[in-house]
Amino acid sequence: MDTEAVFQRARMRTGMYESFYLRAVSPQEPVGAWIRYTVHKPPGRAPTGSVWCTVFDARRGRPFMQKLTSDELSVPTGGWIAIGAEASMGPGQAEGGCGEAHWSLRVAADQPPLFHLSPPWLYRAPLPRTKLTSPAPAARFDGVLELAGRSAIELRGWRGMVGHNWGSEHAERWIWLHGIGFAEEPDAWIDVAIGRLRVAGRMTPWVANGALSLDGHRHRLGGLSARGVSVSESASGCTLELAGERGLRVRADVEVPADSAAGWRYANPSGGEHDVVNCSVASLELAIRTSGGGASRTLRTEHGGAYELGMRERDHGVPIAPFADG
Repeated sequence: MDTEAVFQRARMRTGMYESFYLRAVSPQEPVGAWIRYTVHKPPGRAPTGSVWCTVFDARRGRPFMQKLTSDELSVPTGGWIAIGAEASMGPGQAEGGCGEAHWSLRVAADQPPLFHLSPPWLYRAPLPRTKLTSPAPAARFDGVLELAGRSAIELRGWRGMVGHNWGSEHAERWIWLHGIGFAEEPDAWIDVAIGRLRVAGRMTPWVANGALSLDGHRHRLGGLSARGVSVSESASGCTLELAGERGLRVRADVEVPADSAAGWRYANPSGGEHDVVNCSVASLELAIRTSGGGASRTLRTEHGGAYELGMRERDHGVPIAPFADG
């Protein structure tokens, strides 16, 4: 399955959303960027595009946040998405600007794409209503990010990922976790989405989908038949217990540095909103146990974790950026 824009095939009467995004984090400092190119299409209306830029610096407190929405939306030749006059993203590059932020980034994928959903027919099924892949679950970034009133941020070999999701509706509640730059295993990474759906008025249990890459081998996490998913989550972090293939067990402990989380509001195509809290410079510890009861292995990264929580409640304590969605 190739990475390509879905919105261009959406029928006028349908509602949908789509997002191409990247996260990049400095190897030395708790500084990171989360940049999104999104499509919002309510039923019966033409789609609009938005560019979102969030820059985190755990030493400075609240992140820098900007957003720009435009009716100019297209799929460039050889690319994935173009919004407005200057923002575009595709294999190997991300260009653009919104408000007081401008960037020009080159992206080199370290790993082949990750298709979170398994079995593959789930990408064609009505549920889950959100589909996701990571065209580059581990990537390196070079380039420049400019913010008004600050010195230009040069990205030289920053680690991170490139993601893509789309669907007719956001999950009722979700967590996205990505981790890279572990001290004990520099090439390891984790990329997992965990969600609950509302079906016929009832909430489903948590379902996880993703992978852990360790020692050059990719281990699938979660799936429809996986048992033993445990979640304790808040805006300040989470503890996850995840089951993987062949008896693998992973415990993830995430901690968000004080005042470093970004708060956004996401609109569903057919109505309703979620508050979304994201920190892309979170600390992350993984305790990994293989089958057979072997010794646990621990991986740690001080600021290489990305943690996102999507929810309905508004009392999470994270200020929401003053930019409407939709």
